[in-house]
Amino acid sequence: MSPVSGAVLLPVERLRRDFPILGERINGHPLAYLDSAATSQKPQVVLDAITDYYRAANANVHRGAHALAERATDIFETARERVARFIDADPQGVVFVRNTTEGINLVAYGWAGHHLGPGDRLVVTEMEHHSNFVPWQEVRDRTGCELAMIPVDDDGRLDLAAAARLLERPTRLLAVTHVSNVLGTVNPVAELVAMAHRSGALALVDGAQAVPHRPVSVRQLDADFYAFSGHKMLGPTGTGVLWGRPELLEATHPFLTGGSMISVVTPERTTWTEVPHKFEAGTPDIAGAAGLLAAIEYLEGIGLAAVDAHEAELAHYAMEVLSEVGDITCYGPPVSDRPGILSFNVRGVHPHDVGTILDRAGVAVRAGHHCCQPLMRRLGVAATVRASFYLYNTRAEVDALGAALTDVRRIFAEPAPPA
Repeated sequence: MSPVSGAVLLPVERLRRDFPILGERINGHPLAYLDSAATSQKPQVVLDAITDYYRAANANVHRGAHALAERATDIFETARERVARFIDADPQGVVFVRNTTEGINLVAYGWAGHHLGPGDRLVVTEMEHHSNFVPWQEVRDRTGCELAMIPVDDDGRLDLAAAARLLERPTRLLAVTHVSNVLGTVNPVAELVAMAHRSGALALVDGAQAVPHRPVSVRQLDADFYAFSGHKMLGPTGTGVLWGRPELLEATHPFLTGGSMISVVTPERTTWTEVPHKFEAGTPDIAGAAGLLAAIEYLEGIGLAAVDAHEAELAHYAMEVLSEVGDITCYGPPVSDRPGILSFNVRGVHPHDVGTILDRAGVAVRAGHHCCQPLMRRLGVAATVRASFYLYNTRAEVDALGAALTDVRRIFAEPAPPA
């Protein structure tokens, strides 16, 4: 993860011209968009792909007998194939959903809700996003199973000794994030999955912060389910993927029912079509799939290894800038062991105030609990400021962050005006 001497640098200034929104000015300042962990910006090729679909291929998929339906179906199923190749997976296991949250809920309601009960255990971690925590609380409450958490140590890493104990029987499912959206911690997913499998448990991985930034192979991870969102990887909002082992998807109940996901419907009963279509009820977001396909092709053209190295270099530089500002507490593992996510607080200043002042300078960051309230309690804070980097960010934008943080310190150091 650390910057590699002599590594090929991304042609960032050229890439930035592909993103129309990066030319915006905010409060009179050039936009410094440091919130890609929340959602990424979109290159022109993705915008064009969505528009081109509506202009030249707008029809429903799979059941039309005319040319436009064939075009739409080809776009949709090509996107499925490219997603599978992108994460090194079986395309039969690629289910299109709206986002990571929906993918996890599909497994929670469709698999865990039908296979777990009293005496079984679900294991999550203390750093999970609410999307990979709240659904499992619901499963616990509905099935009577136990829910346990792997703790986080003071360096922002998982306690692997505790993980080994918790992943013994009677654990049936591990749900773990690949990369923390707050700490930037890259979890040893393959090791954790192997622990789960040794006790006969399955493993679901939240890949929302991993797939956009680094090469991911679900075959190498040996995960049973893997979920991620399109909007964090240059694609449209409302697009996402749940990958599951086809044999497990066969044993998973549909989360939504209705059109397109059926085989035979009679007044007495209904049978489902084959996976993955069994989980794609109704008309899907075909235009979104076209945009996601374009996003994947764009990322493949750049190379995720280069993206990962670029973000690590920016994170390393940002830590230097923050240390020069002073009075800043950073959370998570050392910068040499994390991607482009930095969570921090300015001493004596609420994160929301920091975010507001940064916005005045055109610097877009996240401020809040980041949908990770159990982790915030572990850190002993109510909220943090988060700066997150992607392939289009520059050192100049990190400098803008540093200058704005210096202004935060100046403002809050000034004596209050007399009453």
